[in-house]
Amino acid sequence: MPFIQINQDSFYYEVHGQGKPVVLAHGLGGNHASWYKQVAVLASAYQVITFDHRGFGNSTDQAGLGRSGFVSDLLALLDHLQLPKVALVGQSMGGGTAIQFASQYPERVAGLVIADSLHGLQESSEVAAIMDKARADTAHLDQLQRVLGEAFRQANPEQGLLYRQFNSFNRTDRSNLSGEYAATKVDPATLGKLGFAVMFLAGQDDILFPIEAIRLVQEQVDGSFIVEFDACGHSAFFEKPVEFNDSLLSFLQMAGLAPSAAAHSNSAGYIHP
Repeated sequence: MPFIQINQDSFYYEVHGQGKPVVLAHGLGGNHASWYKQVAVLASAYQVITFDHRGFGNSTDQAGLGRSGFVSDLLALLDHLQLPKVALVGQSMGGGTAIQFASQYPERVAGLVIADSLHGLQESSEVAAIMDKARADTAHLDQLQRVLGEAFRQANPEQGLLYRQFNSFNRTDRSNLSGEYAATKVDPATLGKLGFAVMFLAGQDDILFPIEAIRLVQEQVDGSFIVEFDACGHSAFFEKPVEFNDSLLSFLQMAGLAPSAAAHSNSAGYIHP
């Protein structure tokens, strides 16, 4: 199993495929395995790197850093793999990792995808009002109610079970996640000035990060894009993988990361080579 040692902690990662590098940063309820609906598609044309944040999956957090170690861990991984520049895809908690890394090391970022997340970003008074209500309204809900849309849960009970199983391998959850991504949050307006393309992906039924808040933040990021998924909750990558993958593949090419081979999702109408 591939690990790097970061002081007293073991940090787990995987590399799939060949081509321009794309790094996938998972959310609070997941780990590297959560991306199984993305890896096979992306790895046909890109080098795909998944990892476990410290305290999640196969990675340890003996130091007890929590989020405070996320950015430096990612930097250590990219240095270990000798990757000078990558596309970053961060989902929910992983969005905070990607956003803070991109703001601190913009020269290492070829493109930034913020999926179902506003973590690590400054909130205007208008955004804060929406988010404060969302935080209060969802505080009592269990993990599945928070991260998967109601319609998806009812139609796909086996997928809900699988999501729970992913989560069961984590030592960390929202009750004991510690630390902060960085001392200060990132001004959204600065993201559009750092020299890389930015795209927001969001479910219109997300109760953790309401679409109204994400739209307001996206408007502050000059030159950014937003793709919204209808009938979709907080986990677009899991609930709408075909649409998510299509959007991601289009963004990567738009950002100048040419695929090493023909790349497509499993959408109806596509013909596999």
